[in-house]
Amino acid sequence: MSIPADLKYTPSHEWVRVEADGTLTIGITHHAQDLLGDMVFIETPAAGRTLVKGEECAVVESVKAASDVYAPVAGEVVAANAEVESSPEAVNQDAYAAWLFKIKPANPADVSELLDAAAYQKLVESEAH
Repeated sequence: MSIPADLKYTPSHEWVRVEADGTLTIGITHHAQDLLGDMVFIETPAAGRTLVKGEECAVVESVKAASDVYAPVAGEVVAANAEVESSPEAVNQDAYAAWLFKIKPANPADVSELLDAAAYQKLVESEAH
């Protein structure tokens, strides 16, 4: 299973990439899309929306189930990926390229509380048992 080392992760299977301008790009992990199966619908949060850490802010639906996506940190949505809304299968093809939304964090230091790749790997392995 692919868990890129340069990303941060949440226990609810979101990945977070810190961009050069300080914004955060967020998507769901390969593990999450693998559990869900073929994506059929994705709803992303609107730009300008203010999110609270842990808030349900997006929805991914597959042929098997619907799942909420949670804000990894508090902040303002600065972009949503319309491409994944029109082609949800992109998440199945490459979960780490098919981002869902970008936020400007209210407190950039909150990113340090997220899981690194090794901690996320342990979490996934513990769930498999």
